[in-house]
Amino acid sequence: MTDFLGNHLNLNVGLLLPEIILAVGSVLVVFLDMFWEKAGRGSAPLVTFLTLIAAGVASASDIDAVDDFARMVSIDNFTTFFRFMFIGVGIMLVIGGWEYVDKHVNHPAEFYALLLLSTVGAIFMASARDLLIAYLGIEVLSFSLYIAVSLGKNDNRAGEAGLKYVLLGGVASAMLLYGLSLLYGVAGSTQYGDIAGALQGDLTGLHMPLILGLTLIVSGLGFKVSAVPFHMWAPDAYEGAPMPVTAYLSATSKGATLALFLRWFGGPLLPAIGDWQWMMAVIATLTMVFGNLIALQQHNVKRLLAYSSIAQGGFMLMAVTTVSDISASALLVHLGGYVITNLALFLAIIQFYNRTGKEEITDFAGLSRTNPYLAVVITAGLFSLAGMPLLAGFFTKFILFQAVVQGGFLWLVVVAVVGSTVSLFYYLQVIRQMYIYEPVGDASRWTISGSGYIATGVLLAAIVFVGIQGAPLYTVADRAAFALFDGAPVAAAAGHAAPAAPAAAPKAGGH
Repeated sequence: MTDFLGNHLNLNVGLLLPEIILAVGSVLVVFLDMFWEKAGRGSAPLVTFLTLIAAGVASASDIDAVDDFARMVSIDNFTTFFRFMFIGVGIMLVIGGWEYVDKHVNHPAEFYALLLLSTVGAIFMASARDLLIAYLGIEVLSFSLYIAVSLGKNDNRAGEAGLKYVLLGGVASAMLLYGLSLLYGVAGSTQYGDIAGALQGDLTGLHMPLILGLTLIVSGLGFKVSAVPFHMWAPDAYEGAPMPVTAYLSATSKGATLALFLRWFGGPLLPAIGDWQWMMAVIATLTMVFGNLIALQQHNVKRLLAYSSIAQGGFMLMAVTTVSDISASALLVHLGGYVITNLALFLAIIQFYNRTGKEEITDFAGLSRTNPYLAVVITAGLFSLAGMPLLAGFFTKFILFQAVVQGGFLWLVVVAVVGSTVSLFYYLQVIRQMYIYEPVGDASRWTISGSGYIATGVLLAAIVFVGIQGAPLYTVADRAAFALFDGAPVAAAAGHAAPAAPAAAPKAGGH
């Protein structure tokens, strides 16, 4: 089939099978709860888990594929990388968070349906090759999260968090959509390839609309990734949302936005790098500085991790600033380690909350005596976020910082290193409570559920494995970045020399 311009359209819906499975699964969960309430409530986690597994199996068939659906969605290793990441996040949240959801979330079935549906939106953000499809993906993810954030049971903070999130999110979406309309006016197309071609041509008289459009796009995406000064929603949303939703915000929502950053700024917007690179450098700097400094003042562990997530987003925006196949690969490596680490932390905190119902930093006093295993998981997660050796964060930060330095932004890495040092102080506040102070109240030993052990154990092992032997993650991320840039030497387009890959992690794409 061809479109009105005579371009061949591939309408093989099998290419979208993982997304179709996830969408059908979300509808099935809702219908089970609607017509068989008791059975639906009990079976929702199982149906969600099986749906995610089926989607993961379907995604495996697209490894090393190079195809597209109707010139709207790209099916390549970049898409496959994020499919597995987002599906993996969902699986871990179902295994490690079902007890919390059952006790502390209103309408559990709707939560699981929103988890599946938002995963569809996140995947389309990573795979779109047309502005309209990308925007639809953003809205599917955003509207699902607007609802999920407010699902907390008997928690007044949930409604306030949901209201702030939806109001500020609406403003951000409007800014982004207006920016995209200006970009369409400049380029005359919503297709990524056509936009890149137009921006390489004569832009006489169109430079001002382009600058305004880029500013609005950066602002809109900055909100989604909780970058300073667009971060105002994050601390309240993280604190008020149910903990599995908070974990999802820090992992899938942030990952999907960074995937979109790479798709846009490493593709159609790359010819205009001189117009937006300085914006990204400023935002990355502000995000790292303010995220780490304000985290020092927090006393609630969810708010602390919110500001930690903001600062980590600043680290990752450095790679967008120096966009190339090398820095994109480094960003995917760091994002993989960050998602693993954050999930381990949040699932451990969920298990702690299931037992105690508390989330203040001082409430973790003596945890090493009452539950040494959880104390180890939390400690490993916090040290990994700080970038301590032998853990995932050290390896992934090393790769990321090296790519940014070789991309010509040494001063950004200096800011990041100072920020990492500051972060160690507030992470140690939690560790000090667990290991130095005595438990308050009941000091007896307690254990977590079997599913809690499985989820946190797998993630703890992954943190250590990536920290010691990170080459497999590097190889997978490198193949994904190579697909994103289609093997083109984009470092030259960005005005930087292409850096060599670290000797410990050889390049897989042959570039």
